[in-house]
Amino acid sequence: MRAYRLLTAEDTSGFCHKVTEALANGWELYGGPAYAHDPISGQMRCAQAVVKDTDVAYSPELKLGSL
Repeated sequence: MRAYRLLTAEDTSGFCHKVTEALANGWELYGGPAYAHDPISGQMRCAQAVVKDTDVAYSPELKLGSL
């Protein structure tokens, strides 16, 4: 199965660490990052899609972050 996750966070070093951790755990970037302004918080938010091939069977209860 190919798993898909969309990582999101405010535009801080924490977002970069979140993506770096996913890459260190075998996830691969899928497309480029996206940025948007959150008018409620006044902050920029980032998003990055990642994918990972795994032998685990898909289930709606699957915790993707644990793959």
